[in-house]
Amino acid sequence: MKIQQRTYTETVFQDLQTQGLSPLLARLLAARAVTAEDWPLQEMPDLLKPEALTGATEMAKRLAEAIAQKKRILIIGDYDADGATATTVAMRGLRMMGAEVDFLVPNRFEYGYGLTPEIVALAAQQRPDVILTVDNGIASLDGVAAAKALGLQVLITDHHLPAEQTPIADCIVNPNQRGCAFPSKHLAGVGVMFYVLIALRAELKQYGTLTAQAVHLGSLLDLVALGTVADLVKLDTNNRILVRQGLKRIRQGQACPGILAILKLAGRDPSQVNAQDLGFYVGPRLNAAGRLDDMTIGIRCLLAETPQEAMQYAQQLQALNAERKQIEAEMQWDAMADLTQDFRQTQYTISVFQPDWHQGVIGILASRIKERFHRPVIAFADAGDGLIKGSGRSIAGLHLRDALDVVTKQQPDLILKFGGHAMAAGLSIRAEDFGRFQQTFEQVVQRLMDADMLYEVLETDGALAVQEMTLQTAEALSQQVWGQGFPQPVFYDRFQVLQQKVLGEKHLKLRLQKQQQQFDAIYFQHAEFLPEAVDIAYALQVNEFNGARNLQLQVVHAVTS
Repeated sequence: MKIQQRTYTETVFQDLQTQGLSPLLARLLAARAVTAEDWPLQEMPDLLKPEALTGATEMAKRLAEAIAQKKRILIIGDYDADGATATTVAMRGLRMMGAEVDFLVPNRFEYGYGLTPEIVALAAQQRPDVILTVDNGIASLDGVAAAKALGLQVLITDHHLPAEQTPIADCIVNPNQRGCAFPSKHLAGVGVMFYVLIALRAELKQYGTLTAQAVHLGSLLDLVALGTVADLVKLDTNNRILVRQGLKRIRQGQACPGILAILKLAGRDPSQVNAQDLGFYVGPRLNAAGRLDDMTIGIRCLLAETPQEAMQYAQQLQALNAERKQIEAEMQWDAMADLTQDFRQTQYTISVFQPDWHQGVIGILASRIKERFHRPVIAFADAGDGLIKGSGRSIAGLHLRDALDVVTKQQPDLILKFGGHAMAAGLSIRAEDFGRFQQTFEQVVQRLMDADMLYEVLETDGALAVQEMTLQTAEALSQQVWGQGFPQPVFYDRFQVLQQKVLGEKHLKLRLQKQQQQFDAIYFQHAEFLPEAVDIAYALQVNEFNGARNLQLQVVHAVTS
């Protein structure tokens, strides 16, 4: 691994300090391309306007007409945390504005992803007038055609990248569709739906059916923040506003009962919650429903009106997440055992498949393998009928969906369907074609990537002055919004190792010293002792134990050679 320090422009650093920021925070923000003009953009009025989002105004008109004519709207969601929050935001927001609305989420094991003809047939049993997709639909050519053949109006909200063909829907809102000039291309599915609701509220005000105070869409921001963080979209300025405002509501005790129940079971204090808590504690518990059972459980939790009802669903999510961890551990052991023998440093990709793997967990498995080997990874599981489904995770330098598109152009009969983002994608192939896919994917990626991209680079924010290494600094940093594309600060210093012991056979508990000052530290998933003097990359962390809050360094990497 190569350690590389982030750089910043001195004038930007100085300008940020004129905004009243500490030298440390100014340095961190300057290194993340935040300017003095960007920094004040933190409140709801600073959001990009919905008028710039292609199709938002038209969709608002269609939804307003549907509400006025008392048409039945059926939301078709996705089975991950973004899809669950987007479905909940759509349900809550449309109900606020008087819509007759219900939802349906495909069970991933029976129907797969998105608006398929099979889902349309299932949806038709509820006799809707309008189908509204959230976090899916941009690739649903056949599903939209099936819905239109039944006389249904189809409205698509999505954020995934479109293929060369897009469905013939009545209206599409997607910042990534061709011709959309919306400045942020990084809205999550829940963010797109939230924008549609903002446009709808404005439309209904023009109708004269809403007063300015009648619909408080800000009450949905806890859900928007959760879906945005959990889906790992880039936290650009616009997304950071959405997340910051959502976190503010949670900290003030104004989150929906479902989020509060999940936080309680995870042992997190809502008044101190940060973006990392949403990503590491709430998102995985919500995702467990879609991975192992039915995301309807997660959506019911988020829709719950009382703490008692929410807790019942949250406990189910907790149990499913524990089961998911066990399944993941077994799959990871199988995969690593094989890769330890078979992996070659010269290979650019890793494609793995075992027929007994759980298809709901292969995405996490791909992430774990990617973290270990720093390669684009696709993990496959049996999908029945001679097919296998793959879930992929990429590294910097390879746009995974585009790579799969190249594979398809090179061998049109190989991938049956695919979709996704730069860093994550899904696909289906025939089981008999796994070897051919493995070989073709490797050849394509070798052409798309340079060999030096295979060496992991850890970016740090350099050294910290001892006087900055305090609980107060850790608490201040934890209140900022860090995440995908806006990474949490990681510092790099040399320490003396005074004490070290292994916890639970897999974590290293440390007592470190720098310039006569001592610090507690933890090195997760690392059980080998460190030398007496060592260079360490670390994050500042608030460690809560028995009601006390103390500074702890979380070791990210130690240079031992």
